[in-house]
Amino acid sequence: MIKINMELSSSSLIIDSYADNESARIFCDDFLHGAGPRYIFGRNEYASSIARAINIDGFIDDYTDDPEFQGKPIVDIEEIPKDALVVSAVVLGRPLTAQSRLKRCGVRSLDYFAFRKYAAVDILPVIFSDQFSENFDAYRDRFNWIYNLLQDNESKRVFSKLINFRLSSDLEYMHGFTDCQHRQYFEDFLNLKPKNEVFVDVGGFDGYTSIEFIKRCPDYAGVHIFEPEPGNMAVVKKALTDYKRTHFYLHGLSNRTQTLSFKMDGSASRISEDGDMEIKVERLDDTLKEPFSFLKMDVEGGEIAAIEGARQAIIDHHPRLAISAYHRFDDFWKIPEKVLSYRDDYQIFMRHYTEGVTETVMFFIPIKPPTKSH
Repeated sequence: MIKINMELSSSSLIIDSYADNESARIFCDDFLHGAGPRYIFGRNEYASSIARAINIDGFIDDYTDDPEFQGKPIVDIEEIPKDALVVSAVVLGRPLTAQSRLKRCGVRSLDYFAFRKYAAVDILPVIFSDQFSENFDAYRDRFNWIYNLLQDNESKRVFSKLINFRLSSDLEYMHGFTDCQHRQYFEDFLNLKPKNEVFVDVGGFDGYTSIEFIKRCPDYAGVHIFEPEPGNMAVVKKALTDYKRTHFYLHGLSNRTQTLSFKMDGSASRISEDGDMEIKVERLDDTLKEPFSFLKMDVEGGEIAAIEGARQAIIDHHPRLAISAYHRFDDFWKIPEKVLSYRDDYQIFMRHYTEGVTETVMFFIPIKPPTKSH
């Protein structure tokens, strides 16, 4: 096994001091105890958790004909009273856009992240927010180590902003990010070639990423798509029906062959103890024997196990890697630590593709040995 050097360089990750947000505290007090109408912007599990904890007046949703949700009326944003207080429950894709829209309407509003921090009510945490601070304190040396390995200023900017956001719950740190999922996984530094690339798409969902790969590499040598959910796989096969040299695998990837409980939730479907179906998972090393040049992986929190199951392929083929790194509180350091324990000749980049907490990707670009002169 390769030994990883954890020594820090002179550059260190800068963590800000976070001032108390008095206006957020006042808003929360008014929302909890005031007499004005109270609304939630959006309908999702976060909105539902607020509605269970607090007696609200309704939900705001412009994109439905449903009359009510959770027993409360649904209204268009133009219909809310000017004296209303609104909590935005948009946390994943476009919380900044939601915040801007509410400001344009002239109503007092607060984002979910600040509301949960200052309201002191029992509502749903955002993914792993309650665990991240403790992990950061315990493993700050590893966060610094990864920060110093990042190859460009943009990667360090992304890393720093995301960590400060997670520690502070202050949405201001997300300014500068946009929802640009249409180009997720594909960056210029990948240096993909038009010919002979072999793509492995782990977590194929609807086939969109594989099609985007084919657009960039039209003379590809092969595409291998892993998707454990039969309905999704039917969509994938239909989307790629006109493409040759495509191979489909109706199972997920992990570090051993087993059957797991799987929860259906659209693009966020995942392995879960309270799942509604069973799926099969295998090791990539046992499934795919031919060389490949680019591996994309988004398996909703199972990335470490899937990387372990691809250990020999990474060692033997030295592919480019694009690994989702936002599902678990320790992904930022555990994923690169795992990859570099197999091969330490990678450069690491990071990009983020939404205004919210999801769609952070770590890229591992092979360092090629110098060409020998003759």
